[in-house]
Amino acid sequence: MSTDLPARPPAHAVRAAWAVFVVFVVAGIGMATWASRIPAVRDGLGFSEAEMGVLLLTGAIGSLVALPLSGMIASRIGAGRTCVSFAALAAAGFAVATLAVDGDHPLLVRTGLFLGGMGVGIWDAAMNLEGAVVEQRLGRSVMPRFHAGFSLGTVAGAGIGALAAHAGASLAGHVITVMVIDLLVVVVCVRFFEPTPHTAAAGDGAAAPDTRADPATAVDTGTGHTLRDTLATWRESRTLLVGLVVLAAALTEGAANDWVSLAVVDGFGTPDSTGAIALAVFLCAMTLTRLAGTSLIDRYGRVTMLRACGAAALVGVLVFALVPTLWVALVGVAIWGAGASLGFPLGMSAASDDPKRAALRVSVVSTVGYSAFFVGPALIGFLAEHVGYRDALLVLAVPVAVGLVVAGAARPLPTASGPARTLGE
Repeated sequence: MSTDLPARPPAHAVRAAWAVFVVFVVAGIGMATWASRIPAVRDGLGFSEAEMGVLLLTGAIGSLVALPLSGMIASRIGAGRTCVSFAALAAAGFAVATLAVDGDHPLLVRTGLFLGGMGVGIWDAAMNLEGAVVEQRLGRSVMPRFHAGFSLGTVAGAGIGALAAHAGASLAGHVITVMVIDLLVVVVCVRFFEPTPHTAAAGDGAAAPDTRADPATAVDTGTGHTLRDTLATWRESRTLLVGLVVLAAALTEGAANDWVSLAVVDGFGTPDSTGAIALAVFLCAMTLTRLAGTSLIDRYGRVTMLRACGAAALVGVLVFALVPTLWVALVGVAIWGAGASLGFPLGMSAASDDPKRAALRVSVVSTVGYSAFFVGPALIGFLAEHVGYRDALLVLAVPVAVGLVVAGAARPLPTASGPARTLGE
């Protein structure tokens, strides 16, 4: 790995890094806010478990429909404006959904969730794109810390949701208040964003830095990518292989979020509180590894850390699913959480190695990853009906093994400009 990293990154890049971190945090708060009030949604609509599953799938479909277009949109208006625009769409969508729950209008709830899912999907891709730009400006790995910020936001959002539910706060009042505050925070933060390629510098975040003093901050002020460019990106073998790495990481994370607690309760005959502890173990291990992982990535390289995390996830899943002792299984959960931590952020970094095509590649990798995040856990749930939750989770070994095999595709591109070329080598 090259050691000629800048000793002191530019002040504007440091400010941008903090701004991106905060945007990740509020995105996590928003997601957990909605998730924490799902019981109130079920009670308000009087839906069965199957009806709730279909309802929640509506938001996922909205995200998957929108994500392939996120690169084209961000390349035209910039990551900053994209974050603001689609955070606003997310807020509007969830506002419609929650108000419709109070009015008992299921079709309007679905409409709101679809729009909210679209907003969340493109907002997520845009903040990942900006995170990759900031990482390149800083000349060191920071993307995992942004994703740790998202994890911390989900914890905070869930805690606030629990307090709101306990206090008897209305569903619409709670969700809309949080979403509006999130939007206002995003509006402030994007003022400090770094300009992204293919956008006019004055129109994307903070004022453009002097590119003569720092060539790494140069931007392409063209008109952005077209639909043809978007479709062509889906034919790039490296981008699709990086997508497989992210798919494996997203599937292992999503499956744990949805099924670890139930697998502990059913598999070991424990109370619900023990299942919640198992999920907390997973989330803490993942968040702590993301916070600590940046120095390891800079020291050992992107591909080495991807392979180490993939191996850890594989070991963790096997231990959890196969051992008969609860405390050993919880150790497996911790190893699993650590292993699932870095695949997604490192995939975003790999997709952004070439700044001129970063927006398009991030959109492809995000689409592949989130499709697994949304659809994979549901498929595991169907399998669990026949073999049980713990045995069903063994299927995760297949995508994790694939991710290990193709991890080399995430090796930094030789065409990546400036300090980005040193990241993860």
